[in-house]
Amino acid sequence: MRAAVMYGAGDVRVEDRPDPEIVEPNDATVRTLASCVCGSDLWPYASMPATDTGRPMGHEFLGVVEETGADVTALKTGDLVVAPFTYSDNTCDYCARGLHISCRNGGRYGFDGVDGGQGEAVRVPYAEGTLVKLPVAADADSALLPSLLALSDVMTTGHHGAVTAGVGRGDAVLVVGDGAVGLCAVIAAKRLGAERIVLAGRHEARTALGREFGATDVVAERGEEGVARIRELTGGVDKVIEAVGTRQALGTALGAVLDGGTISRLGVPQYEQGPIGPAEFMRNITLTGGASPARAYIEQLLPDVLDGRITPGRVFDETFTLDRTPDGYRAMADRQVLKALIRP
Repeated sequence: MRAAVMYGAGDVRVEDRPDPEIVEPNDATVRTLASCVCGSDLWPYASMPATDTGRPMGHEFLGVVEETGADVTALKTGDLVVAPFTYSDNTCDYCARGLHISCRNGGRYGFDGVDGGQGEAVRVPYAEGTLVKLPVAADADSALLPSLLALSDVMTTGHHGAVTAGVGRGDAVLVVGDGAVGLCAVIAAKRLGAERIVLAGRHEARTALGREFGATDVVAERGEEGVARIRELTGGVDKVIEAVGTRQALGTALGAVLDGGTISRLGVPQYEQGPIGPAEFMRNITLTGGASPARAYIEQLLPDVLDGRITPGRVFDETFTLDRTPDGYRAMADRQVLKALIRP
């Protein structure tokens, strides 16, 4: 099969790799209909040391079951399934608590002999616990596919931010970041009843989409100027979703949140130390969030995707064939594309 492999910073290649096979009785193999490049893929794309072996890439995919192991009974050949961005058994104590990201038997695509999602097919461990069967036909041309694919990561991650921030009806919410996750956090906050949603971002095409998703205000300024503008508009907010992962973004969140408020961090932190000293302590701010347990949320959000109440697939603004995956990385790294959809 053909699949994308990263060999170092800026070096993504599409090459021939062994076709996936059933290894364990709980495995399934999935023929990919759609995958994508994630914003988190851009961090190794910018900094990964060169290697001779490479790393299979991609952790968001949707496809058709081709083969199942002997222990897999709830899935069959031909089923259309979406894969959350990590695999999990859905039976351990963490999974029972809705924390599938911490599954005791789970793992990440592209590591430990497991295929990446940016390829023609994937072996999925713990298939029954991981894959969610979709109640629609396996039609590669379906207009629903991009929004169903978004459930693998960006939409469930945006929802995780809104849930952990405690967003509810009538709330004023700040979303820091106009990337795909930030825009999906706008969808999630609106879905949970937020009355005012301020989107901090400076890319006009993206913030325009954010307004269509439900943002009531857009703040393009950054740093202290941005915080001042947010406070001028709102007087400060109780709920913040930080969807970037930089110190500057965290600073904006801390500057805009009211004492006693909650900040949910969704962006993978690109820093090791942050402001957690006496000043923050005295403000009784709650810092929460983290990597989304996507599997826990897919079935909650799926009905709203199926009936068109939410359309997170609109964050995919350009489609690339699998062989053009390196172009998709470049386009996203250069901010020419919001989120690249990949078709085999």
